[in-house]
Amino acid sequence: MTEREKLPNRRAAESFNFEVGGFHYIATVGRFDDGRIAEVFLGNGKCGSTTDVAARDSAVVASLALQFGVPLESLRRALLRDGAGRPGGPLGALLDILAAEQPA
Repeated sequence: MTEREKLPNRRAAESFNFEVGGFHYIATVGRFDDGRIAEVFLGNGKCGSTTDVAARDSAVVASLALQFGVPLESLRRALLRDGAGRPGGPLGALLDILAAEQPA
């Protein structure tokens, strides 16, 4: 079994807002010391709502996957898309934003 990569106690993080499906989300992205994405946090400010719980849960799963070495691109490709290739949910939208920021 692959080991989970330990995150440093202090790490770079950035927060930003985005919208998907008419809902506003707040994302925070933490990074490993080398700049790779280590964790994501998602919420929509409506604590306890179905959309907030789903966003938070999906971010936990994505964070664990990243810490166990799953590439960001693999996560992106595994998530639902509509017929035009747009993400079906907030995690997909967040991962698209992050992938667009990474150098080619």
